[in-house]
Amino acid sequence: MERAEEIVSLCDSHGWKVVVGIEPNKPEDIADVEALLTSEATPSNPGVRVASVGRNDPCICGSGRKFKKCCGQ
Repeated sequence: MERAEEIVSLCDSHGWKVVVGIEPNKPEDIADVEALLTSEATPSNPGVRVASVGRNDPCICGSGRKFKKCCGQ
């Protein structure tokens, strides 16, 4: 539980939206968080390119709802 709180705190500090699930019978997988951290903007990498999402496209969070009715509010 402490590790999950650490991950949520890290993501909050970067302004990332995250859903953390705890599954005690499975190994920890933080590959998505590590990928975000390694793609952060640095002096040699001035920014991360983000694809735009249309209002009527499926939400990027994977909820199955339209973006405008989910994270786009």
